[in-house]
Amino acid sequence: MIHFVGAGSGAADLITVRGMRLLEKADIIIYAGSLVNPRLLDYAGESCEIYNSAKMTLEQVLEVMTEGEKSGKTTVRLHTGDPSLYGAIREQMDVLDEKGISYDYCPGVSSFCGAASALNLEYTLPEISQSVIITRMAGRTPVPERESIESFAAHHATMVIFLSTGMLEELSQRLIAGGYCEDTPAAIVYKATWEDEKKFICTVGTLAQTARENQITKTALMIIGDVVKCTGYERSRLYDPGFSTEFRKAERKSGH
Repeated sequence: MIHFVGAGSGAADLITVRGMRLLEKADIIIYAGSLVNPRLLDYAGESCEIYNSAKMTLEQVLEVMTEGEKSGKTTVRLHTGDPSLYGAIREQMDVLDEKGISYDYCPGVSSFCGAASALNLEYTLPEISQSVIITRMAGRTPVPERESIESFAAHHATMVIFLSTGMLEELSQRLIAGGYCEDTPAAIVYKATWEDEKKFICTVGTLAQTARENQITKTALMIIGDVVKCTGYERSRLYDPGFSTEFRKAERKSGH
């Protein structure tokens, strides 16, 4: 059996209980060494075989999985954050399907959740933004033209931008071209929930300057939108005394 497991956003204790138990029972662990906190390997048993996929190709990863399955071993493929975001898991699953090898998937805490916790930030503030766009700049891996930064910026929703720290000058230009003002609130969160986490509040126009002044060149994500400043939002209707729900009757008229 192959278990795809989300390692969480960085801190070793942010893996799920299920993920931790799978690591404890694993005969083989293949972990994303460039991104996963190595302290998570402390959960592995003494006889567990451990492979660092940062030094492996897809074919080599699949070979370890296949050989482990032939030997009746349990394998954990440990991905950073939640594997459903930029985790390259589908290409692994497709080959396992072809080979008739069973697998499952244990979700993890994504770094976009870890970044929100670092800033004590809510992505969906009433009357400010009720949508979150998770995207990235095109680099060595392309992005479909219909998913350009400009097209998403036109919505003025909250944006969380992965894998783009080295392209912040261009990112700012494209956000502004799409409709954001230069003074739109923004944040850079470096290694969210790790021990050396750093966070910086800035604006769309000062993203590159902020990163440069603080020597941030990689392993960070950017948050764009008015939710970053956390002001001017409406109170939640759900907890308004004048708002009835299935569990509670209104005490008075809403807004009074």
